[in-house]
Formats: sequence, C-alpha cells, structure tokens
Amino acid sequence: MSHDDFDFEPIKGLPAIPPDGEQILWQGSPQWKPLAIHAFHVRKVAIYFAILVAWYAATSLYDGKPLLETASATSTFAAISLACIGLLALLAYGYARSTVYTLTSKRLVLRHGLALPMSINIPFSQLGEASLAGHGVTGTLSVAPIKGVRIAWLALWPNVRPWHFANPQPAMRCIANPQQVAGLLAAAIKQSEGDAIATTALARTAAPRGANKKTAGSKTELAGSTA
Repeated sequence: MSHDDFDFEPIKGLPAIPPDGEQILWQGSPQWKPLAIHAFHVRKVAIYFAILVAWYAATSLYDGKPLLETASATSTFAAISLACIGLLALLAYGYARSTVYTLTSKRLVLRHGLALPMSINIPFSQLGEASLAGHGVTGTLSVAPIKGVRIAWLALWPNVRPWHFANPQPAMRCIANPQQVAGLLAAAIKQSEGDAIATTALARTAAPRGANKKTAGSKTELAGSTA
C-alpha cells in the first residue's frame, strides 16, 4: 500500500488535527521483520513446512519411488512452501508500512489496515494496566482497557496482545525503543490524571451555592468519573 492511500489525513497517523491543548508526544510503526516473526509467525511456519518437505521426501524414498521422481515432487512442494512463507512476509511488510502508532498527551491512536484503513482512538481514561514484552531490540507495549470497555479483537489485529481473545488488549507491536515509549506513556497518563484532578477541584471551587448546589455537585461527580 502506498502512502497516497492516506492523503486524507491532516497529520500522518491521525484522522483529524488534535484539539487545542493536546500534543503529539511520539509516533512510530512496527519493525516489519520482528512483526513477521512474532505476529505472522513466519519462523514457525517455515519450520513446519521444512518438516513436511523432509517427511515427504523420506516417505517417498521409503516407499520405493525413483530418486528423480522424489526429487521433482519434493522440489515442487518446497517451492509452494516458500511461496506461502513469502506471502506472510509480504503481508507483514505491508502492515508495518500502513500502521502508525500515535501517543498524545490525552490518548493513544492506532491507525492500521491494508484493504480497509481504520483508526482507533483510546483515551487515557479508558486505559488500565500496561505490559511490555521484549523481542530483542524491539518490543510490544500492550494496554488493558478498564472494566466495561471492550474493543473487538478483529478490529485490533495484528495490533493486539497475543493470546488475549476474551479481553483484547490494544498493543503497539514490535516497536523500536519500547522502554522509552513505555516511559512516555506512563508519564502522559500520570499527567493526564493530574490535569483531571485539577479540573475537578476547579469545578468544586467554582460551584455556585444555594439553590444550585445539587446541580453543581452532580457536575463535579461526572467530571470525577471521567478522570
């Protein structure tokens, strides 16, 4: 997929210009080779096909088939296997090029997709715990949504934490400098929570007295619930 497919974006990786007060802290994409290994399992598929090819050749010779016939059939089987592995690697390359992770001071945005590009916005108020898995020089940073917030697994894949189907967790897969990004995410969430607490305190201070006290209290409670 060419970059022309995303010419509609006012800013790379974002469906709209961030509102006033929101800053872009970091942007990145998956490294395609680690993505091919850890998300598309190219290495495991290659080992699987290698075993099948070796087994086919061994059983053919054991059954008494001529060496030339066995070699020809095995070569065809091996060529098909290589084509399948190449297709997986090509998909990983395409997904890596079309995926952009954006961390702002207010949210995490995942833009991905080949045939159907889409963006998923996740405010910090909907995020719970985060986890980091290392893959050598790259890593995968996953975030668990808070209780009651669910995102479809298919809408996230391959940007999802592996083997978490019941409660899908958005993930920034195979990114460079994962520890640095995790630190930025933690600091941004902490800052966002501090801003929300300050906003709630300001709402309480500015709340009118007397007859409107009940209404002001309900607004404060709502502001606190969105933190």
